[in-house]
Amino acid sequence: MKINLKHSCILTIAFSLSLLTACSKNQEIQFKSEGLVYCSEGSPTSFNPQLDTSGTTVDATSHQLYDRLLEFDPEDSQIIPGIAESWRVSGNGLIYTFQLRKRVSFHQTPYFQPSRYLNADDVIFSINRWRLESHPFHDIDVSDYPYFVSLGLDKLIKDVRRINGYRIEIELNKPDSSFLANLATDFAIILSKEYAEQLLTTNQPQLLDEQPIGSGPFKFVSYRKDRFIRYAKHQEYWKHDQTIEQLIYDITPSSSLRLAKLMTGECDVMSLPAHSELDIIRDRDNLMLDEKPGLNVGFWAFNTSKPPFDNPEVRRALAMGIDKSSILEAVYFDSAIKANGLIPPSSWAYQADLRDNSYNPVLARDLLRENGIEPGFTMNIWAMPIERAYNPNAIMMAELIQGYLEQLDINVEIISFEWSLFRRRLDSGAHDSVLIGWSADNGDPDNFYRPVLSCAAIDSGTNRAKWCNKTFDEIIDDALTYSDPQTRAALYQTANAIIADQIPLVPIAHAYRFQAYRKNVHNLVINPFGGIRFGDVVIAQ
Repeated sequence: MKINLKHSCILTIAFSLSLLTACSKNQEIQFKSEGLVYCSEGSPTSFNPQLDTSGTTVDATSHQLYDRLLEFDPEDSQIIPGIAESWRVSGNGLIYTFQLRKRVSFHQTPYFQPSRYLNADDVIFSINRWRLESHPFHDIDVSDYPYFVSLGLDKLIKDVRRINGYRIEIELNKPDSSFLANLATDFAIILSKEYAEQLLTTNQPQLLDEQPIGSGPFKFVSYRKDRFIRYAKHQEYWKHDQTIEQLIYDITPSSSLRLAKLMTGECDVMSLPAHSELDIIRDRDNLMLDEKPGLNVGFWAFNTSKPPFDNPEVRRALAMGIDKSSILEAVYFDSAIKANGLIPPSSWAYQADLRDNSYNPVLARDLLRENGIEPGFTMNIWAMPIERAYNPNAIMMAELIQGYLEQLDINVEIISFEWSLFRRRLDSGAHDSVLIGWSADNGDPDNFYRPVLSCAAIDSGTNRAKWCNKTFDEIIDDALTYSDPQTRAALYQTANAIIADQIPLVPIAHAYRFQAYRKNVHNLVINPFGGIRFGDVVIAQ
């Protein structure tokens, strides 16, 4: 797509307020009719969500650049066709056959000109890239595929076969009732095999994840870390022709600055409004605030690989030492539900009568002493430096917990780093405990249990408690072999009992999700499962 000088001038406005007066009012109005500026909270780690589970990366890439075999309807959460226009499952639950949509175009950019439409080879390439260590693109840049590994999908798939140019078969090693839902998540994107082969010929395979090519509604134009991302409309997008011409990510870590830009019109949509800002947005006539119950959980995880946090009784004492109700009131401003387990009330697997540790500092202190924790003991709490839907202010939460533990004669050091550094150091296991959480990628309850607490998820980096319980793993594995919800819910209640007994983490809150935008933005729907979607958005003149 050509960007003329007028647009260039206007795009500059989005990135530099100091140049605002350089462009005329008429130019700004025209830009608003052709593009959208999204104030995001941070830089993506990659332009390929296969490689990262962070919401920032997913928001920046998944639904803007790529398609998946299957999608979730954002209104009713049902699985709907994506690149696969139909599918069937064999009677034994092991063979999945997908009929692919025809005439789906990949992006045309200065660095890649596709010679063909998306076909079975691209789907097989995309799946084999993360599941096969022998694949030529498996180990480029990083060899970590946290989402797929944490769910064991790399081991679940036995084979991916090409039936013809537009039909593939996926064979599983065992039945898995969550398999289709996992294919519809933000991470199961379709890459271009032809682009990958081009990169191999120029000995630049790493560009597959840095200069992305997908078939989604937008194509990559440019990126400057911690400043901006520029996307342009994919003119041959298969789904419809209503996509806005330009999409700009204005990377603005400060929530208050994002709100200021939204109020002045410098941004059309802002990410993650602070809970203290919600009433301000509600009171503005030119702004909209949508909200939905979130499929998420914010929690305080203990590093169970380190003493004394390897002792369940110590963990229980710490859990009893904090008042979750007061924390919710201070951090979430009544926009969250107190969590008694991993699963939120909107899930069919929610267990309302699950036992929880109530606030009891006297018993907590006694339990600590009985387990050798003397006054003056020091521990750290790692707190995320950014807002997430499941925890809008981890540092404030850490300070509140610090105050509660001080009453138990425990000294708390609060540790926080820049987000990407925070996650890298967290992977090393240096933390005693961490305030973090999980947002579901699909509506299946397995999407909470497995990535957050399974043994396999320790290596993939999503099990922040580093807790491994073979019995727990067997139960959640067994649950996937059944298709009826009642049987599965009963098994998950058994898993809940193990978590409540062992307390690898303290569930704190299930938070509402909020989306703030200007009133002339239409068709922006809160996605119940993960990343934001701009492909269907239109802006009123």
